Amino acid sequence: MDVVWKGLLGGLVTALIVLASKRGNVLPGILPLAPTFAIIALLAVGAKGETGGFRQACLAGAKTIPAYLVFLAGCYLLIDKVDERLAILGGLTAWLVVALLIFLGPKLLQGC
Repeated sequence: MDVVWKGLLGGLVTALIVLASKRGNVLPGILPLAPTFAIIALLAVGAKGETGGFRQACLAGAKTIPAYLVFLAGCYLLIDKVDERLAILGGLTAWLVVALLIFLGPKLLQGC
């Protein structure tokens, strides 16, 4: 039943973003910053009852903030050049590269 509640929360935020996009452009850009998916992830990790794991999930989420900014910058820069779907794909690709560097870079550097 936990999965159903988490799915409903994600669906509710998605619906709010779509509804807000009909009234303007700023609110749909702000709503994804609400920690909806972080709440879902932290509830899932917190259900294990391990405070250390909960803290580790918080830190991992915080580490992805630069990758999210790169995603937004990529979308912003690409939208004048390509279709919005390709701009999002380009931003997502940039996000993935930065996220991999954030999480795998330190391990790769240790091996050198």
